[in-house]
Amino acid sequence: MQTRLGAQTVALERPSVILSSATVGGRQESEGPLAPYFDHLCMDSFFGEKTWEKAESAMQKMALSKALEKATLAPEDLDYVLAGDLLNQCTGTSFGLRDFHIPFFGLYGACSTMGETLALGSLLVAGGVAQRVGAMTSSHFCTAERQYRMPVPYGNQRTPTAQWTATAAGCVILGAEGNGPKITTVTCGKIVDKGVTDVNNMGAAMAPAAYDSLRAHFDATNTGPQDYDAVFTGDLGVLGHQIVTDMFAEDKVDMSQNYHDCGMLLYDVQKQDMHAGASGCGCSASVLCGYLLRQLSEGKWKKILFAPTGALLSPTSSFQGESIPGICHAVTIEA
Repeated sequence: MQTRLGAQTVALERPSVILSSATVGGRQESEGPLAPYFDHLCMDSFFGEKTWEKAESAMQKMALSKALEKATLAPEDLDYVLAGDLLNQCTGTSFGLRDFHIPFFGLYGACSTMGETLALGSLLVAGGVAQRVGAMTSSHFCTAERQYRMPVPYGNQRTPTAQWTATAAGCVILGAEGNGPKITTVTCGKIVDKGVTDVNNMGAAMAPAAYDSLRAHFDATNTGPQDYDAVFTGDLGVLGHQIVTDMFAEDKVDMSQNYHDCGMLLYDVQKQDMHAGASGCGCSASVLCGYLLRQLSEGKWKKILFAPTGALLSPTSSFQGESIPGICHAVTIEA
């Protein structure tokens, strides 16, 4: 039995163990401060393929293969793999994983997908229906720009609130037993929509969802930011991070001491001219699978809250004048 805390949070009596993780990135990621934490960095945006979409599939293949290698496992040792991306119908994932022949759940949580795969994978392990699960996601700057905004060759000017979609993939292997950091609680986010319509301002669109999920998690677990070594949202960037900080300040909760955002960590925002920071599924996935888990494994942190955020829009919804709903899924990870 698992313990349900409130409407959105579950405390796992059988925590899932992170057996291994792997990260793949591109040229911009190689120039950022977290470059040493990547397993593979490629200067070719095509990753040796003919299209950017195929390149994203190649990144997922690399990430899963490397994570399996680190865990000394074969594809057939996984009961399930849970994965998704930002492309229409998640084709980056389905084409990338089709040769592994692993039972597959394709998931879409926009940029919150890493949190969604970790949450659902942990629940599968905690429920005793899986012994080992792969959880992963990816994004690619060029595929995302082509689908959601303007084709890269067009060279359109980016607004100050715009973020740079990470060309990156991250994969975690979860197990029922083993050594490694453990996922101990899962908080499922709710869809939150405050009416933001600007597709170049994802931070403002997603920040209310991040606040909502973090608030629900803190209330359900009777904790606050001071109970964690660090709290990480996904890819809100500079603006979204400030909005969440301000929203909690209205509740008289101080987030200024240990609250960070993966979108502000992946790149050197000033030197790399990333405007408001990083975004994309691969942003929080690569920061988690490289930097964050390394700090936990080395004992620098004992307990973190990882809460990636997603904007649940599509090109069609934006063309029709719809606002941008947000979502945020959170997991507690303990060394």
